[in-house]
Amino acid sequence: MLNLQKKLTLNKATIKSPNLCNEFDAADLQTIGQHVWDGYDRDKSSRARWERRTAAAMDLAMQVVKSKNFPWPNCSNVAFPLVTIATLQFHSKAYSALVDGRDIVKARVLGEDPTGAKSARATRVSTHMSYQVLEQDQPWEEQHDKLLINLPIVGCAFKKSYYSSSKGHNVSELVLAYDLVLDYYAKSVEDAARKTHRIPLDRNEIYERIKRGVFRDVLKEDWFKAAANVPITADTNKTARNNRQGTDEPAQTDSTTPFMSLEQHVLMDLDDDGYEEPYIITIDEVSKQVFRIVTAFDEQDVERARSGDVIQIRRQQYFTKYAFIPAPDGGIYDVGFGMLLGPLNESVNSAINQLFDAGTMSTLGGGFLGRGVKIRGGQYTLAPYEWKRVDSTGDDLNKNIVPNPVREPSKILLDLAMFLIQYTERISNTTDNQVGIGPGQNTPAETTRRMEANGQKIYNAIYKRIWRAMKDEFKKLYLLNGLYMPDQQKLGVNGSVVALREDYLGDPNDIVPAADPNITSEIDKQNQAGMLAQRAPMGGYDRDAVEVNLLKSYKIDGWQQYYKGIQAIPPAPNPKIAIEQIRMQAKEADRKLKMAELAGQMEQDAELNKAKILQLEAQANLLMEQAGGIRTGHEIAALDAHIGLLKEQDASRREYIGMIMKFIDDKHEQEMQRQNLNVQHRQLDIQEKQVANQAKTQGNAATT
Repeated sequence: MLNLQKKLTLNKATIKSPNLCNEFDAADLQTIGQHVWDGYDRDKSSRARWERRTAAAMDLAMQVVKSKNFPWPNCSNVAFPLVTIATLQFHSKAYSALVDGRDIVKARVLGEDPTGAKSARATRVSTHMSYQVLEQDQPWEEQHDKLLINLPIVGCAFKKSYYSSSKGHNVSELVLAYDLVLDYYAKSVEDAARKTHRIPLDRNEIYERIKRGVFRDVLKEDWFKAAANVPITADTNKTARNNRQGTDEPAQTDSTTPFMSLEQHVLMDLDDDGYEEPYIITIDEVSKQVFRIVTAFDEQDVERARSGDVIQIRRQQYFTKYAFIPAPDGGIYDVGFGMLLGPLNESVNSAINQLFDAGTMSTLGGGFLGRGVKIRGGQYTLAPYEWKRVDSTGDDLNKNIVPNPVREPSKILLDLAMFLIQYTERISNTTDNQVGIGPGQNTPAETTRRMEANGQKIYNAIYKRIWRAMKDEFKKLYLLNGLYMPDQQKLGVNGSVVALREDYLGDPNDIVPAADPNITSEIDKQNQAGMLAQRAPMGGYDRDAVEVNLLKSYKIDGWQQYYKGIQAIPPAPNPKIAIEQIRMQAKEADRKLKMAELAGQMEQDAELNKAKILQLEAQANLLMEQAGGIRTGHEIAALDAHIGLLKEQDASRREYIGMIMKFIDDKHEQEMQRQNLNVQHRQLDIQEKQVANQAKTQGNAATT
């Protein structure tokens, strides 16, 4: 229990105050700071073994090897990447499945929506919140990427959602499990009586918070003027991180060294009424000086009895927990691949290193030298193609050099290592099919798909947990928009889309992530979109939404410029008019065919006539030759007359053929024009009848 000189009065001004440090004197602030640090130290000490195990899991994932001196110095030290493969495999699928496209947040429409007002509100909320997490809070996607690669190793991670006064918008930042120290007795993050967020702050950040009135003014205090000191508690995670990254902390601190602050969300009775209220208290870890004290609730969160006594205070929640696999024993820290595969990974490492060491011994050899060998003292090494001179005979060497009886590497040990690797693949779901290796030439395609679908069920359960956590995170951002957002906010450069604050005064349960937790691959999305596209023509579907979903499933950029919607498709012609057009075209085609047949027959006659002309000309030429080249005689005159007549008939016939062909073309064009006019008249008649029927129906309804 705290023993404070001054008690806090819980009223509206206290709840709204940005910093309550001015309500206490220096002694009380020192007491509060010490109380906060003591609670943090107890919680951190209670999870020391968890921190060591987590650091070892991170070493396995990042392929960190430590020096070994057994069975000899610098022996084999292979780290098999079981945890690494499992982590990368999960991340590669989860990141693309859960952070898909630009529509990250989606608002649902619950209940009936006859006017479409709910749908319009849902669209505005979805567009605005997706813009917030992707554009306004730019680090969100990068930190979500880090979360999805840290989560499978450690087992849990957190997102902290709050309104940043310095940035002027909501922030949802990643908090690693190591940096959020929870109460040992906590059953959940929301119900934890004490949770401490470790936040490094440089001098400028502290200065800015002081000038904004968020932090107490500590600029003139000696501890702040001096260089920041390393925290008293041993930071095992920092040492392990330096080993993994190959860095070393500077031996001396300077002005750039950040202060480690502790932001503790704690239940504390500062008004001495017997009920512990939720507060957020920020202190410096080394000096234990208090920066800030603020309530973690609003006035509407206080439930009072008729007498005015406090019954319950609902805490404002800032942290969202992302869980990989819930701890089977119900613990607050969940299970990741580091814990599940760590012991197996160590066993595989040992087996592989033993195989390498046995191979080294078998390859390099070694042994014992008897006294009968006359060679100089010291070590002897042999290079390829090198011969050494000794004072002993070959028989003496053969008798006095005894090789070390080293066995070949054990096949049983290799089989054991492969057995362990296979079982780790079953746990982590990293079989050949899942990492892109073909199952074999004779494996049916449907069998492979079913195997992959069954393997994805493990990931589906994890995706649903992450999806549920994303939904909780978005709810917090939704509530923050209702508190801090301006009445109207324009999005983008041109400001064509407007978000309204009144849209965020409704139920936050309408907000869900846009990603589908049941879909784990691009092929699944495309198959679902294709199935909808096939069924859409049956009726009852929003065909525009179905088509847009299909285009998005294939990740087509700028699909808006290709697809303009159903309204852009011209209306289909009336079937009766289309049938009539076909009949008229058939009649015209029949007339045209008959005319063409007549022209063809006349063309054949013209060819026969031409042949007769040629025959008669040949006869005339023959008679002229017989008459000595003189064109005389009745026969020649008759032939000439006949030839002239045939030529006149041929010219007339060909002129008539040309007239027929021209008539066919002109007639066809006129007929097409006439048909078009008839079609237009028929359409006008149908429209007039439809309007008349509609007016008649409306009149009957009004009369009724």
